[in-house]
Amino acid sequence: MDLTANVPADLIKDGNEANFMADVVETSKTVPVIVDFWAPWCGPCKTLGPALEAAVTKARGKVKMVKIDVDQNQGIAGQLRIQSIPTVYAFVNGQPVDGFTGAQTPAQIDAFIARVVAQSPAGADDGLDEALEAAVQMLEAGEIDDAVQTYAAILGEDEGNVAAIAGLARCYVAQGLLDDARGILDKAPMQKANDAAILAVRAQIDLAEAAAGAGDLGELQARVDADASDHQARFELAEAMLANRQTEAAIEQLLELYRRDRDWNEAAAKTQLIKVFDSLGPKDPLALKGRRRLSSLAFA
Repeated sequence: MDLTANVPADLIKDGNEANFMADVVETSKTVPVIVDFWAPWCGPCKTLGPALEAAVTKARGKVKMVKIDVDQNQGIAGQLRIQSIPTVYAFVNGQPVDGFTGAQTPAQIDAFIARVVAQSPAGADDGLDEALEAAVQMLEAGEIDDAVQTYAAILGEDEGNVAAIAGLARCYVAQGLLDDARGILDKAPMQKANDAAILAVRAQIDLAEAAAGAGDLGELQARVDADASDHQARFELAEAMLANRQTEAAIEQLLELYRRDRDWNEAAAKTQLIKVFDSLGPKDPLALKGRRRLSSLAFA
C-alpha cells in the first residue's frame, strides 16, 4: 500500500528562522507540528529523522513535521534551549506540549505521534480514534508503558473516553496493578458503567485475582483424573488454566462442571464462565462459542 497516497504535499518540510513562525507556531494552531532539531554530523539524527518521517507519513495528515538544522539556525536552537541533538518537540496551539531527546525505538516514536495526534487543536474525533488504535496496538505488542502514556494523553483531551479508560485499566491489569485498574474504571461516566469495554476489564480484574491464588496445574489435573466428580478440584483446575493463559481449556472444564451440576456452589461454574466471556469481549470467537454452549446446556 502506498502510504503517500492522499497525503498533503507540505506534510514534511525543511524549516528555518524565517519561516518558523508560519510553519510551526501558526500551523500548530490547526494541526500538531513535530519539530526535529538535527545536524548533518549527528549520527543518531540520521536514524531518527527517517523514522520520524515514516511515522508522520503514516499518520496521514494528522500531524506535520518541520526539520531544523541547528547549525544553520542557531537562533531558534538557542531560544528553545536545545542542549543536544537529536531533540524533538511537538507544538500544539503555538506551544511545545511534548518532546524527547536522543534515539527512540519505533514503538516509542509511534507512541509519541499518537500522544501528539490526541492533542490535535481541532479536537477532531478521528485524531482520538487514531491515537486509540495506536494504543491498542502498543498494548497488544506488550509495549505497556507506551500504551499507558498514550491512553493518558487521550484522557487528557477527553476524560470520559470509555475506550481510553478501559484501555488504561487493561494496561494496569497487565502490570499486576489491580487496585489502580479499579481506580481508573471508577472514573468512567455513570451512564457508561455497564459498557462492554468496562465490564470486560472488571472481569479481567476478578479473574486475575483468582489466578493469583490458583493451585498447581498438574496436581489439580491429577485430582480431576482420579475423581471426575470432584467439583472443587475441577473448578480450581479451571482457575489454574486461566492463570496459565489456557483460556479455551478452562472454558471446557467450567462447561463440564456446569453440565455435571449447574447448581454446585451457588452456580459458581456459570458465574465464572460469564466472567471469562465478559473478559474476552462480545465479539471474541471463544466467548461466542462458549455462550452458545452454555445456553444449550441451560435448556437441555
